[in-house]
Amino acid sequence: MASADKLYLRPNVQVEPLIDRWYTWAYLLPPHTASRNLTERHFKIIDSYLAAPEVHANAIKNPKLLGGPFIDLDRQRAHEIKNLKTETQQKRQALIDLSAAIAEAEALLRNNARGYTLQPLYELLPKALRGYVELVYDLNNHASLRFLESLLYRSPYYMPEAQSLMLSLITGDDRPFVLSTPRLDTVSSVNLPLPFSDSAVDRLFLAKMDPIEESQLRELLPIPEDAEALFRSFFHEERPKPYEHYTGPGLRWRYFGHACILVENRGVSILFDPVLSYTYESGISRYTYEDLPEVIDWVVITHNHQDHILFETLLQIRHKVKMILVPDCGSGALQDPSLKLLLEMIGFKNVRGLKELESVPLPDGELTALPFYGEHSDLNVRSKLAYLVRSGNRQLLFAADSCNIDPVVYEHLYRIIGEVDVLFIGMECDGAPLTWLYGPLITARIDRAMNESRRLAGSNYQQVMGIIDRLKCREIYVYAMGQEPWLNYIMSLKYTPESRPITESNKVLATCRDKGIVAERLFGEKEILLQ
Repeated sequence: MASADKLYLRPNVQVEPLIDRWYTWAYLLPPHTASRNLTERHFKIIDSYLAAPEVHANAIKNPKLLGGPFIDLDRQRAHEIKNLKTETQQKRQALIDLSAAIAEAEALLRNNARGYTLQPLYELLPKALRGYVELVYDLNNHASLRFLESLLYRSPYYMPEAQSLMLSLITGDDRPFVLSTPRLDTVSSVNLPLPFSDSAVDRLFLAKMDPIEESQLRELLPIPEDAEALFRSFFHEERPKPYEHYTGPGLRWRYFGHACILVENRGVSILFDPVLSYTYESGISRYTYEDLPEVIDWVVITHNHQDHILFETLLQIRHKVKMILVPDCGSGALQDPSLKLLLEMIGFKNVRGLKELESVPLPDGELTALPFYGEHSDLNVRSKLAYLVRSGNRQLLFAADSCNIDPVVYEHLYRIIGEVDVLFIGMECDGAPLTWLYGPLITARIDRAMNESRRLAGSNYQQVMGIIDRLKCREIYVYAMGQEPWLNYIMSLKYTPESRPITESNKVLATCRDKGIVAERLFGEKEILLQ
């Protein structure tokens, strides 16, 4: 085919953003959290696999162990995993040193900070950390490290050369869990060594709607010579269907799965927690990337968990996004990296942080950030917000995984915002223990019972009804349950009718219907017009 021919990126090209071959989520990008996950998660998983690959093979087959620290690769590839660790040790020694320095500095504070001045401890800090942390007390004399994240991103610890995009074709929902298995080369994948912030990333994904010449692809992208034919197969000449904008009165919302909802009103679009399915034949009706407008005015992130801030989706829609709204943080705490800094470092140009009760204007209303309690294992995490969309005389509350652990906050909010027409609330009320997500960041031993008691859990029946009653909600939609099968690769949830999130949400639906309140647990796709 002549190089001047115009090509479109196929709608079923799966794109996995990788860092040193590991699937990228938010704690692999900031240098301080990346260093801990490298040594305390990735290396430990690899060592366990190399010691007993058969144990990993058996664990992968056990539904009860989905999402566990097990590598989903045939034992014949063990030598590649061993080589990956060796190569990583050689290239990322700075991160390995940073991880050790963090553990050493935490121990220094535990053993020496007694409420007196911390100044003498600066000279005792490991060299790898000097000038990148401030030693601070809270008002109860508990000492901690405050990381200077802006400096860390501009230090040798931030390595965009480790980033790449792995492309392949996807034809169904069955994807293995990705957070515990390195993504090795296959005969059906192409790995492009490309920093996420590179403008070529935007042009690649713009090609889903705006065709590109084959010669331009070769100029823009580092396509391996032996993969040129395969990479070319990811494109075709079929023009996609144009997007049909909502021009009706009032507001339209569309459910794309999990916590991803598109709100359109008077030419303005707001996309919450974008996690999208690709387009392929399926028995489950859904909206996909093809059902997004050409321009998205606001992308809104509720909190920093991998099923709500998914780089696989964000990088593919970056060229569409005018502004991205995130919870404002900047605390410098290890467990709470800045989402604003993180997104700016991977190429987003317009990122705005919001605090509780701050608002941005909409054509006939506003979007307001509200408090978000719980779901973070009682850690001091500020990067979490619920959002209220007011459109005319309608109010929609997107509460994500908020856990109503103190109902009084909703009594305070009611006095400010009044009644809520539509509530979207997650009810994954079991939740993984503290260490499932935050374990690599913890440098001191944590008791097993303590760990199990601190869950990444959303609201249960009683807690959700507490929100509904206090805000006098008229419609209830339970979402963010991870039930859609195209989410298995990041969620690893398999519910049964007896699973607590299902039984608790069933009780909410039944109680609401008895009270004459519209109630539904969302799945697949849903469209509602609010006049």
